[in-house]
Amino acid sequence: MSTYIGIDAGTSMVKAAAFDERGRTLRVESRPVSLDLHDGRAEQDMDEVFGAVSEVLSALTGAVGGPVALIGLTGQGDGVWLVDGEGRPVRSAISWMDGRAHELLDAWHSSGVVESVFRRTGSAMFPGCPGPVLAWLDRHEPAALDAAASAVYCKDMVFQRLTGVRATDVSDASMPFLDPRERAYSGEVLESLGLARRRGLLPRISDPVAVAEVTAEGTGALGARIANGPYDLPACALGAGVTAPGDGLLIVGTCLAALVAVDALALDGEPAGLHISTDRAGHWLRAMPAMVGTAALDWVLAITGVAHTEVDGLLDAAPPGAHGVRVLPYFAPSGERAPFVEPRLRAELTGVSLESSRADLIRATCEGIAFAARHCLSAAGLSGTLAICGGGTRSSAWTRLFADVLGRPLRIVEGEVGARGAVLAAAERYGVGLDTAGWTAPTAVVEPDPGRADFYAKAYDDHLERLAAARARARAV
Repeated sequence: MSTYIGIDAGTSMVKAAAFDERGRTLRVESRPVSLDLHDGRAEQDMDEVFGAVSEVLSALTGAVGGPVALIGLTGQGDGVWLVDGEGRPVRSAISWMDGRAHELLDAWHSSGVVESVFRRTGSAMFPGCPGPVLAWLDRHEPAALDAAASAVYCKDMVFQRLTGVRATDVSDASMPFLDPRERAYSGEVLESLGLARRRGLLPRISDPVAVAEVTAEGTGALGARIANGPYDLPACALGAGVTAPGDGLLIVGTCLAALVAVDALALDGEPAGLHISTDRAGHWLRAMPAMVGTAALDWVLAITGVAHTEVDGLLDAAPPGAHGVRVLPYFAPSGERAPFVEPRLRAELTGVSLESSRADLIRATCEGIAFAARHCLSAAGLSGTLAICGGGTRSSAWTRLFADVLGRPLRIVEGEVGARGAVLAAAERYGVGLDTAGWTAPTAVVEPDPGRADFYAKAYDDHLERLAAARARARAV
């Protein structure tokens, strides 16, 4: 029996999953990785990330035995991972959660640069994306850029360390330098960001995705075929079977990502989100990857001393509306990036009294995140079916709440969806025929409750009004 392995190098966890030919999960190995957060900055140790990849891959191949048919690779997007010619770190990786470039981005907003880049690429920059981060480094740490051979993304660093091949793909390149019509870096965009002289740092775009054999020892996979697939958001879309125009995916993870498959670029309206190029020309994912997500709930749980195992019970203990408690869940130090860009936006908690309970606070937080999801999906143009995945779906009560707030059925896709999508991308690239429909079939469908859906439709309007007021206050700072 052939084994297919998907690797997902995430922000807080590195995972590897083994699947059989029918897409059934055989085994999963995972290792946590640290994130250094301080003074609005977020950095990661590349050697730690790659070490975690090596560990999970070695453990997985040792446990499943037998031949590995192929390996698909995915990982977190955005940020800047400066490496030398061997793919080794020049400095710590700057994460997509980093906020150090917010003042530079403010200036670009005021001068119209952000809007002009969006009209060209369909991607709205935020502090942690490569454009502002590279420009910040060029101004404050030029020696680091001088010493680097490449400014890559997480999975590209891993791929180079595993195979010796330096390359990225069209999905990672989509933010913010890729012209989505030409599927190539835009010299005009680089010039407008003051980065034309740093163009040599950008890795070659492999279209379709790059393939090679694993050459790194200590991985248990020497000689195995591997593909440097799309990054985690489009990989999850593949793993959830979201490819038909109008269909969407909601990923309830560290960040809250809303994706809708589209066959046309929408470059008008408020610059926000991005158009992720896929392996098919003329096909994109309209993405609204919000900063808000499970990290917001995790913070509230830590502050209140509530365990994850208690969430379902507390959600059931408070009614819709949480007795008037409201949470705008924008806890990220770099503000929000979708479906709008507001670097100084911060979380707000209102309607609390001495009568409020922990259940009210937990439910209000989960409702606020679900309202943010509705905002993102609306802005992305959802018109078809909706799949949902991610760590947040492990809470059945929260998943039902999402269905009620969104007012539509949810196709539940369980397991390591990103790793599954990475395998499917690798199989497509290598010409290996897999039953994609079987691999991506939902495990359940959750229907909304009509009464609660009506309640939340009105509550959503209130959420938008409070959000507009909060954004106005953030701009006034």
